[in-house]
Amino acid sequence: MTKETVEDLRRTSLASVEAAATIEELDNARRELLGKKGSLTQILKGLGGVDPELRKELGSLVNQLKGELDGAIELRRKALSSAKLDQALEREWIDVSLPVHSRIALADNGGLHPLTRVQRELEHIFRGLGFTVVDGPEVETDYCNFEALNIPDTHPARDMQDTFFTTCGHLLRTHTSSIQVRSLQRMKPPLRIVAPGRCFRYERLDASHEHTFYQMEGMMIDRHVTVGHLIYFMRTLLREIFGGEQKIRLRPGYFPFVEPGFELDIWFQGRWLELLPCGLVHPKVLEFGGIDSSEWNGFAFGLGLSRLVMSRFQIDDIRHLQSGDLRFAKQFR
Repeated sequence: MTKETVEDLRRTSLASVEAAATIEELDNARRELLGKKGSLTQILKGLGGVDPELRKELGSLVNQLKGELDGAIELRRKALSSAKLDQALEREWIDVSLPVHSRIALADNGGLHPLTRVQRELEHIFRGLGFTVVDGPEVETDYCNFEALNIPDTHPARDMQDTFFTTCGHLLRTHTSSIQVRSLQRMKPPLRIVAPGRCFRYERLDASHEHTFYQMEGMMIDRHVTVGHLIYFMRTLLREIFGGEQKIRLRPGYFPFVEPGFELDIWFQGRWLELLPCGLVHPKVLEFGGIDSSEWNGFAFGLGLSRLVMSRFQIDDIRHLQSGDLRFAKQFR
């Protein structure tokens, strides 16, 4: 083995790298040169039988050649990759500045679900009245969903809310009142909040009952809050939603977390429609939230978003709202 041998290999190997026309050919050339049985690898293995003085010189030349080959292969790989990309761009291109056909655009455009539209509208109304929109978990604790709302374990009101329980002892919230509990614990009075969201109950499905539905509950805590304040805010809400003064009535209603409690009905399409359970917040609920009920009081209400949407858009079956049927959803674009 001589220096001429290494130099000859240098010329032929660099030429083979440069001649590679594809990534595959380049990989083959690399294996033939630097693989386990490659030409340069065989030279390195043969250095053991060379005179020690010459071995040192040849070893330096071989290592230098290996570095040159690694660099040349990397440069060639980048050049081939760039050329491949250029070819693909030449074949597969689209002018993104061209206008989209109007009929295609209309067919592909989506729209807001009626539940989303009404929820956003309500949030806008309440923000204008000084309320904060809050949120909370859909998988709740028994304490937040029941105990802290004055519904202890033995309370018969639990039977009214057929509940989905998890194996770890939690539950799917049956109302968004649980968010009110968390807000009382986290925020200091005076406060005004609304809590929209999805709720779950083990219901027998029919045109007016669904296992998954939407609510918006609200609460105002301040000093010297009366039923008059409650009626004022509810009238304002209904006027904004339906576009004018609405005929309403208050009926006594029992809810463990308010005292007194009411059912607020509106006159809709020739009949009374139950829409807004409400009342003054029970002192025990305030105490559970760490608020002194001798200093603060307030009102709370619950609005069935799903029912409101059905009334607003004259939908006759609640199951349409979450059916996923595009024929239904496209009506509200």
